[in-house]
Formats: sequence, C-alpha cells, structure tokens
Amino acid sequence: MNARSVATPPEPAPTPSRRAVSPLDHRLEAATGRDIDTLWASCDRGVLDEQHAQLVDRHRKLAKTQTGVIFHLRLLNRLSSGEFDVDGTLFTRIDRTADQLEEAADARDAAARDVLAALEPIEAAAASVAKQLSTDDQAALLAIAGGAKLYEHLRTVRMSVTAASGTRIPHTKLRRLEDAGLVAQDTGHPVHAGQPVALTDAGRAALFAARRAPTTQTPKVPARPGTSPSTPAQRR
Repeated sequence: MNARSVATPPEPAPTPSRRAVSPLDHRLEAATGRDIDTLWASCDRGVLDEQHAQLVDRHRKLAKTQTGVIFHLRLLNRLSSGEFDVDGTLFTRIDRTADQLEEAADARDAAARDVLAALEPIEAAAASVAKQLSTDDQAALLAIAGGAKLYEHLRTVRMSVTAASGTRIPHTKLRRLEDAGLVAQDTGHPVHAGQPVALTDAGRAALFAARRAPTTQTPKVPARPGTSPSTPAQRR
C-alpha cells in the first residue's frame, strides 16, 4: 500500500461568492420585479418594507444552506472520482460526507419552506392587483418602467407624463396608478423641469404578474427521491 492510500483527502475550500443560486430565485424576481442582487442591495440600504425585508433575510439563509449542499456534493464527487485509492479511509470519508450532505439538504429544504411562507403572500397580492389592471394600465406601467417624467406646461398649466420611449400618459392615468400604490413621483424636482416617475415595488410586482402567461405553473421546491414535500427525510 502506498502513502497516498493512507493520506486523508483534503477538504476543498468553499468557492467564495456573494450568494448561491437557489431554486426559488426566479420566483422572488418575478414577485418583486427586481433581480436578486438588487433585492439584496436594497435590503442592505434599508429601503425595503418590512414584508420584503423579511423575505430577503430568509432568502439569504436559503442561499447559505444551498452553498452547504453544493460544498458537500462537490466533495462527494471528488471522493468518488477515482483520484484516491479505494480503502477503509476512503469509505469512512464517503460515509461521513454523505451524512453531511443529507443534513445540508435538510437544512436547505427547511430554509426554502421559510422563504415560501414569506413569498407566497407577496405573490398573491401581486396577482390580485394584476387582475385589476386593464391593458392600458399595463402599457402605462411598462412605459414608466423604462423611465418617465411628469411635466407641467408653462403656458397651458396642463400636466402629462412623457416616457423615455416617447409614450405620453395622461395625468389622470398617473393619479390613478399612484393612488393604487403602483407608481411614485420624485417631488424633489420642479414639475416644469420634469419630475421623475417610477414604479413602486408593488407596481413592478403587479406588472410582472400581469405579463406572465396565465397558464404558467409556479414550481414548488422539488422533493428529494424517497421523500415527499411534507415528510422529512429519514435519517439512516
């Protein structure tokens, strides 16, 4: 037996990253209208409401547990790659790593359930608002999403919104969307020079929900083989 068969395989160092990709990332982005990095940054700046901040906090925990799953899975793959001699030491490491992987997956699944508990009310609220949006409302929100400003004409004193795309939105439409909490204007700028108008978190979520196909099914967290979503995995 050579020296390599006695040596213990070194632990691979976890890959440093800001976050791990989770199975629920796309649902968070669709429900909030923001990508994950933007959500995390907004939470760090303290600009999210309590409901969305709680969602991000739970997603951070999910990302951390997902990193643990990836780490132990990669180690298990390395141990079984043929790089090391097959002996008692290797069998011990494989058994221990498999147990650690199962524990990491259990923690990941529990964190995913916590994220869903915070996410589903936000999805339901966005879907409810989306049902009340007319085609014109959706078009106006889409135009505002690309950048828009509210102007007051100096001579006629009439106000209207001009989007970056060139689309003009009546002031009455803006007021209705604003009353619904879907858009907000930056009153720090004078109206005659143009007040920026932007979608709120609720507006982005409603627009995303409205533009998704009605037949789209939102996937649940996949259960691991031999388990059900409501039944915890049995320990060996």
